[in-house]
Amino acid sequence: MTDRAPQPVDRQLPTEESRDLLALVREIAQREIRPKAAEEEDSGTFPREVFTLLSEAGLLGLPYPGEYGGGEQPYEVYLQVLEELAAARLTVGLGVSVHSLACHGLAGYGTKEQQGAHLPAMLGGGLLGAYCLSEPAAGSDAASLTTKAVRDGDDWIITGTKAWITHGGVADFYTVLARTGAEGPKGITAFLVPGDAAGLTAAVPEKKMGMKGSPTAQLHFDGVRVPDARRIGEEGQGFTIALAALDAGRLGIAACAIGVAQAALDEALAYALDRKQFGHPIADFQGLRFMLADMATKIEAGRALYLAAARLRDAGKPFSRQAAMAKLFCTDAAMAVTTDAVQVLGGYGYTADFPVERLMREAKVLQIVEGTNQIQRMVIARHLAGPETR
Repeated sequence: MTDRAPQPVDRQLPTEESRDLLALVREIAQREIRPKAAEEEDSGTFPREVFTLLSEAGLLGLPYPGEYGGGEQPYEVYLQVLEELAAARLTVGLGVSVHSLACHGLAGYGTKEQQGAHLPAMLGGGLLGAYCLSEPAAGSDAASLTTKAVRDGDDWIITGTKAWITHGGVADFYTVLARTGAEGPKGITAFLVPGDAAGLTAAVPEKKMGMKGSPTAQLHFDGVRVPDARRIGEEGQGFTIALAALDAGRLGIAACAIGVAQAALDEALAYALDRKQFGHPIADFQGLRFMLADMATKIEAGRALYLAAARLRDAGKPFSRQAAMAKLFCTDAAMAVTTDAVQVLGGYGYTADFPVERLMREAKVLQIVEGTNQIQRMVIARHLAGPETR
């Protein structure tokens, strides 16, 4: 790692409060997250104490109502917080995004009684959440999920397996999508399941290319009993809830991707200014200067794209198409920028002594999670040309 500290991003923030918030986040990232990131990712250590600290600082409920312990921040501010956290360590930035995704259903579709009973602990009480939609045979085609919830008096009995669950096995609560009716999207219902529910077990976490500190695991539901009071929304409304959450979640992934890309650019620039060849810093050579310029341009374009989508959301306007565009562009940009950062560092970039190889491995997953980039292209095309006619 280089000795030069990254320069703060020049952000356009709406209020003095939001500027103070971003300053706090940068301080926490520099003091508590960044110094341990490489070592803990290498060892596969999950930073639960960091999430506890973020909860205590009010950073796990930023976009949610203050009456339940949320931060009442607009999405354009919340996403820039995610970007700063992901730049320090993607396991943390993505973890906050997933936690927010897990809170989305209850915050948006729960009853007042449900929100009052559960949201304060979820948003600021030290709890950590996870989101359970995908299954071993239902990934991009999420509407084909087969995990079942069967009514039993005032309870539901959930049986099945969820896959690719971030925080699987360590979360305190899960937002679970299960089939309560006929096949297809209209037969799906959402539930809030405690992490210690009887019959709920986690498999051994997946061995991944990157983000080794963030557990990703299958969850097995073996007759898990959940009261009807923990059903979110109406029966059959679950897929609608899931899609609304994913629109917001895709913006979180876009912001995390720009954070990873920014971290890679910071490392590449610092190295290029320090490294000398042929008697000059390699930053003097035009070929490399052009690479740095292209990297910076991709980052600025991606940041502008996700913030434009966030402002639509904050204004209560449709933003699904823009969210898909932001997720697509920002994650592709992160993959390109981190790859170029490795090239700038040459042989050193391919070693674990510098963080760019880790950032490159981590960037790849962002093109896959919460809808692959091929799915994002399908979403965008449907907005442009309507549904496929075949």
